[in-house]
Amino acid sequence: MSPFLASLREKVGNDLLMLPSVSGHVFDDEGRLLLARHGDVGLWAPPGGGIDPDERPEDAVVRELREELGVEIEVRGLIGVYGGPEFRTRYPNGHQVAYVVAVYGCALAPGSGEPHPDGDEINDYRWVSESELPGFETTAWTPGVAPTAFAWWREQAR
Repeated sequence: MSPFLASLREKVGNDLLMLPSVSGHVFDDEGRLLLARHGDVGLWAPPGGGIDPDERPEDAVVRELREELGVEIEVRGLIGVYGGPEFRTRYPNGHQVAYVVAVYGCALAPGSGEPHPDGDEINDYRWVSESELPGFETTAWTPGVAPTAFAWWREQAR
């Protein structure tokens, strides 16, 4: 948790917070999407996280992928901005969050190598085709965003 978010939590406890965040939908050359298993909830989703104060969203997605998976990425475009009931989460510690997520289409930067989960926020990863996605226990929002992300990759990222 960032120092900024920790200071907010000191003031509001477990009450609902609306947080700006980013998600990096990273595709490999075969069109597979990078999914990460999030250790706090045990669910699969594209990696991402909160935007810090004064941080540009594009910089936040690069930082999050570096911190969580040890990879460098190239941000190729904005897929969309999402929110709604499926983006609301109650964590095991009781914290409630409603996320507004800027979803970016990305690729691994040349020479980045394969991801290495940090073992804290992320404990596993997989490269997943669109047809394989339904076999994963994902966050509530992932199935709604994934078709648009895969379509974006097919149309723009090649």
